[in-house]
Amino acid sequence: MSRVNTVLGPIAAEELGLVAVHEHIGYGMPGSELDTRWWKTPEQRYEETVPKLRAFHEYGGGTFVDATGICNGRDVDYYKSLSAKTGVHIVAATGFVGGDTALRFFAEASVDYLMRQFVHEITVGIGDTGSKAGIIKVGVSRGFRMVELDLRIYRAAARAALLTGAPIFTHLAVDVEPALAVFAEEGLPLDRVLFGHADDGVSQGRVNETAILGGGGRIGFDTFGYDLELPDPPFWGRHRRERLEHFLRLIGEGHVDQVLASADANCSPLGWPGVKGHTVNYIFEQLIPDLQQEGIDDATIHTIFVENPADFLTLTTN
Repeated sequence: MSRVNTVLGPIAAEELGLVAVHEHIGYGMPGSELDTRWWKTPEQRYEETVPKLRAFHEYGGGTFVDATGICNGRDVDYYKSLSAKTGVHIVAATGFVGGDTALRFFAEASVDYLMRQFVHEITVGIGDTGSKAGIIKVGVSRGFRMVELDLRIYRAAARAALLTGAPIFTHLAVDVEPALAVFAEEGLPLDRVLFGHADDGVSQGRVNETAILGGGGRIGFDTFGYDLELPDPPFWGRHRRERLEHFLRLIGEGHVDQVLASADANCSPLGWPGVKGHTVNYIFEQLIPDLQQEGIDDATIHTIFVENPADFLTLTTN
């Protein structure tokens, strides 16, 4: 039977429903959760987060994949409480958003040590929570170039993915050639990798879509809603129409089975204010209506938000 790790235990992939494949319960840079300016009580975090997840569930959302890696405020016991309270399946990640978010202890670790950390969190559990990670996060450090630590983390993630069957998703899809080389050297099929943030405004012109798609990889359009039309847009924003047309182009070129979509929203950010009004529910309130208006049929929408993530998140075994 297909199996996906959620914070409340493994479930069949068929139970995931509609999936927001790249989101955050609360993301911050290492140490931000200790900053008194931004520290929030559990009550404050619940007040910000529960209504968003309940709305997601009421709209028809089934699963929320939390892309918050180690050192970025990951709080699995909190995720368990939220999942039980709202009925939304939550998938937690192991791994790191990028080498520049790994604290020194991990930054100085060997590939083998990092691999064993990832495998433990997927097969045994994260800390003493009893919950197992369902996905491995890796990323490109600031500057849009893979650094030595990034490559070490990517190699450890590839080995852990092969051992556990867990998929990998990346923070940014830029400077992808070194990553593709690592995955090829380790023998990891690219359909087990989602190259994320291929749609953000700062990555355009830096993403080798041909190499990713041609190799069988998956592309994440997972910054939907970070539009330059917002009153105070983030630096990675992009014009809404431009992003949508980019997404429609890949669908029209026959890559519907290789694309996944999400909003990369923070329910209750750590260390920064977030983007006002931007939530996971952009998927239902704006994106799906936009796709329908462009003539994308229900079967294709189901493929993008239900079938593709279910296939991707399923723990595979050789």
